[in-house]
Amino acid sequence: MAACVSFACVLGFFLCSLMAGSIESRNFHDLFQPSWAFDHFIYEGELLKLRLDNSSGAGFSSKNKYLFGKVTIQIKLIAGDSAGTVTAFYMSSEGSNHNEFDFEFLGNTSGEPYSVQTNVYVNGVGNREQRLNLWFDPTKDFHSYSIFWNRRQVIFLVDETPIRVHSNLEHRGIPFPKDQAMGVYSSIWNADDWATQGGRVKTNWAHAPFIASYKGFEIDGCECPTTVATADVARKCSSDGEKKYWWDEPTMSELNLHQSHQLVWVRARHMVYDYCTDSARFPVTPAECVHHSHRHW
Repeated sequence: MAACVSFACVLGFFLCSLMAGSIESRNFHDLFQPSWAFDHFIYEGELLKLRLDNSSGAGFSSKNKYLFGKVTIQIKLIAGDSAGTVTAFYMSSEGSNHNEFDFEFLGNTSGEPYSVQTNVYVNGVGNREQRLNLWFDPTKDFHSYSIFWNRRQVIFLVDETPIRVHSNLEHRGIPFPKDQAMGVYSSIWNADDWATQGGRVKTNWAHAPFIASYKGFEIDGCECPTTVATADVARKCSSDGEKKYWWDEPTMSELNLHQSHQLVWVRARHMVYDYCTDSARFPVTPAECVHHSHRHW
């Protein structure tokens, strides 16, 4: 069993080992496969590099889909002048009514802070962007980026620090993603029509190739083989009298006090855009923004 480095560690390693779940911490080929531009993949032992040039970017996807749990990848982002590029790490289901949780790392000109944009799609509806400047240089070393997901909340984490929480507000009539298994994906691509300063700064191909490096692929979730019918997925991945998943433990239903303080710090010091406060885009405040507790911290 892989070392317990997820949120479940607040319960202690012993309890982690008793909880049901599919704990996987392996090299790239065990969990993932290239999706496109196979010639833009560079393998160096346990290290994977994706290459972007003026002919193509590249992307990969998980071999399986998952419902609930935690996914972590360590990434070292594009160094130097990365303006116009996007490195994405996300989970997504399929179809027009899909659910999706996005990390998008937006390239910058040298010397500027590196920004990360998060987004949440529920039943095919997104437009829930939040953007913050990272408090470190993500091009100098590897940092861990994680998505934690259970029936109560979705948490985006950077080096185990929560930067965003999307809570289940179904009791308020607001849909929550809880019944569609998701694949795990990452890609590097050119998005100079919007990625850097709203598209004003374009990709400088003289600096290509642009390289994003990956390691530490880890998935601790309920695996949903394609042979499992959609109607059976939620039942398979729910705790009951016979099995208990660590992400269903009461301590996983909300942030603890320390994590709440971390989130307050991130939002106060590093957030530069929140769709909840963009009255030009949303003259009527989105319903989840009214009720999410982080609006009142």
